[in-house]
Amino acid sequence: MSHSAAIQLFSEKTDDGDSGNDEPTDLFYERRQSQQQQQPPPQPPPPRRPVEPPRPSGLAERLEMLSNPREIDDLTPGVVECLPPEVLLAVFSYLDDMSLWCVGNVCKRWRHLLRTHVAGEQWRVYTMRRWPLFKPLCGVQDWFKVYTALIDSCPCKTCLQQMALQTQPPGEENSWRRNRLRNELKSLRTDPPEGIEAAPLDQKCCHWQATITGPVGSPYEGGLFYLYLQVPYSYPMCPPVVRFLTRIFHPNVSRHGDVGIDSIQHNWSLALTISKVLISVQSLLTDPYCQVCMEPEVGNLYMKDRSAFEDVARSWTWRYAMHDAISPL
Repeated sequence: MSHSAAIQLFSEKTDDGDSGNDEPTDLFYERRQSQQQQQPPPQPPPPRRPVEPPRPSGLAERLEMLSNPREIDDLTPGVVECLPPEVLLAVFSYLDDMSLWCVGNVCKRWRHLLRTHVAGEQWRVYTMRRWPLFKPLCGVQDWFKVYTALIDSCPCKTCLQQMALQTQPPGEENSWRRNRLRNELKSLRTDPPEGIEAAPLDQKCCHWQATITGPVGSPYEGGLFYLYLQVPYSYPMCPPVVRFLTRIFHPNVSRHGDVGIDSIQHNWSLALTISKVLISVQSLLTDPYCQVCMEPEVGNLYMKDRSAFEDVARSWTWRYAMHDAISPL
């Protein structure tokens, strides 16, 4: 094809006036609408979930989180903080005395509610129920403080709870045990040992509370130490369980309050009574046995530096065992 023929053909195709920018026809719109109907409508993006903090996996990490206080920014107010005082007091009315005391140590608001709505006479009732042998030598101005001081002086809160629950040991009581304890209780009431007092807390004499006055001349002088005794149904064939309810710095008393006496732990005899056991504990305060100790570090201090041991023991006595004579701050 020659050059002139190509120009003529091109001119014939473009002579109709079509510039290539004509409006689309109806067929174009129909095809586009059918394509849009076939395509699914666009879905909204999924909501973004809040990013949760990583949870601790090991036991050590969980204990660390429970032991270390959190920052103020991490503490968000919850439902409990928003409850009105009337609702909180209604909830507190179902608690026992120890739980109520724990509530008073949660925050200032709860402590203020207890101090203003629980009468001091009620705390006196709670105190005498937990420590029936408590006999203050001076007038008590604030029974809540006395109750707090006695609770803080106890090395084990679980022992206090067990003493209050007064659960019965397994088995059945026999007449030998009943008669034996009846005679021992009569002897304790008529002719008690000097500086010792004991009384059962239940009818079957399974739970006892006792007090021992610190011997004169010892670092425990002036202190009144409370003890908790569990007498099994197998008594007097088996020894009672003896624990201190008052913190004491002594080589033969564990930090939990257990007493390490050979006559109770290994060489129990039918001739021993509750009164004789308490006398043995009292004599232990003046003559510790350091060859075998419940607390080896305290025993080493007693053997190597007697004056330092007596200073610590005396300070513990003033702090934990003189609530009957010294009003708590």
